[in-house]
Amino acid sequence: MRAVRYDAFRTPPRVEQMDDPACPPRGAVIEVRATGVCRSDWHAWQGHDDSVSLPHTPGHEFAGVVREVAPEVTRFRVGDRVTAPFILSCGRCAQCRAGATQVCPDQHQPGFDLPGSYAEQVVVIEADHNLVALPDGIDMLAAAGLGCRFGTAFHAVRTQARVRDGECVVVLGCGGVGLSVVQIATAAGARVLAVDVSPGALEAARALGAEPVPTTPDEPADDLVERLLAASGGGADVAIDALGSARTAAAGIRSLRPRGRHVQVGLLLGEDADPALPMGRVIGLELQVLGSHGLAAGEYRELLEEIADGRLDPAAHLGSIIGLEDLPEALVGLGGAPTSIGMTVARIS
Repeated sequence: MRAVRYDAFRTPPRVEQMDDPACPPRGAVIEVRATGVCRSDWHAWQGHDDSVSLPHTPGHEFAGVVREVAPEVTRFRVGDRVTAPFILSCGRCAQCRAGATQVCPDQHQPGFDLPGSYAEQVVVIEADHNLVALPDGIDMLAAAGLGCRFGTAFHAVRTQARVRDGECVVVLGCGGVGLSVVQIATAAGARVLAVDVSPGALEAARALGAEPVPTTPDEPADDLVERLLAASGGGADVAIDALGSARTAAAGIRSLRPRGRHVQVGLLLGEDADPALPMGRVIGLELQVLGSHGLAAGEYRELLEEIADGRLDPAAHLGSIIGLEDLPEALVGLGGAPTSIGMTVARIS
């Protein structure tokens, strides 16, 4: 098979011919039809994730067709259209038995500690537990983002934030996850205030039903918070940091009304890994600060039902469509300013 590989961090990745992967016990091999291009892949290539071992194939959001299953697999067969969450869980621990597969302590992730989906084939462990059947009506290109950005947004809005009809939601950062949050929160009946520095991203958020709140990198945080408090009528019910920075995390918490909920989705890395947060405000206003990590396999049923009946449309976030041979350049380019709005997806076959 062909796959993208790199032998050292921050060195140019390349497409090369590799042996087809072996099917593990209880696992499956998937022929990749489409894979998303996510900034988390860039962080792995930069060496920011210590679970990555070299040489490595990146990619963690994909859709495809089952090529091979282990004899122990009972729920799937060759030819099935499938996807999977980017967190592959063990299926046996207390968290998995409770349905919280996204926080399985024995989890593995394609594109990080496992070979990823920038390839013609990818392995899924514990296939009966981790594979998700795709309805025929859902396009492979749109489905490629369900396991990461769209699914992550769904879990953040519905499970963690518990957004309700009529609430006000502040979304900080309108990249792939942020725009997905905007769509899902709007579909839940919320009024959404979308914050970003990019006019294009804000226009995309407006098209999804949000009220744009433009900002600049050098706008004082106090000014941004005051504008959000005024726009929300005294504070939002929910703030979701989809970007991931000390500034946006603190701004989200400070923009809440009493007893509001802040959900941290964007990864906090480097010097922002342990930010100073306004915990006095959290205590005094009885705020909730919640983490959000991926999507549980069991949540796909509701997600796919809402896509099937038209309430949600992941295809609305598709941007550039590229090929496997274009993935190395696309991966390296994730380190710069976005050149387009929407999700870049590689059509593999």
